[in-house]
Amino acid sequence: MSALAASVAPGRYYDAALKTEAIKLLPADYAVSDEPLALVTLLGSCVAACVYDPLLGVGGMNHFMLPDTGGASRFADGSARYGAHAMELLINDLLKRGARRARLQAKAFGGGNVLRGMQDPIGSRNARFVVDYLAAERIPLLAQDLGDIHPRKIAFFPQTGRALVRRLPATRRHELVDIERAYRERLSRTPSAGSVELF
Repeated sequence: MSALAASVAPGRYYDAALKTEAIKLLPADYAVSDEPLALVTLLGSCVAACVYDPLLGVGGMNHFMLPDTGGASRFADGSARYGAHAMELLINDLLKRGARRARLQAKAFGGGNVLRGMQDPIGSRNARFVVDYLAAERIPLLAQDLGDIHPRKIAFFPQTGRALVRRLPATRRHELVDIERAYRERLSRTPSAGSVELF
């Protein structure tokens, strides 16, 4: 039986570079699995938290755009685009599948300040949020690649907790900036949890 859950059905494909089945996560997605596959996402100012139970061999990844709802109702539209809700969805799904909170471990990636000219850049806020959240929940953060200005491609293997990070070249940065600006603009206009692929 497949142990996969996601807020929306992410794209499943064969990743030739990783030589494995993979699931692509977009903003506001999360997935949990105990299968021998990779969870893959592209990040600019967004953050992906990878949380897993190494004994049970189950783990998951989320991809959130904003740390919180900015004072709105608890999770506004219930979207996993907000860090607090994305983390709760991910951890609760792991616990439902038999993971033990005391065994959970985490790795966190992203939070690049790819949008220039912001006083308190969203990437920095996302990075601070995930570190603070994991500390408050007493989930050890074993590895991280947060902040700076680089977009990143992440591959996480939920059975083992192995994570691969590739910082993308600056030539991809302008494209990511445009996509993130468009995504942020759409979020401000509508409460729906859209999905934009970051390339």
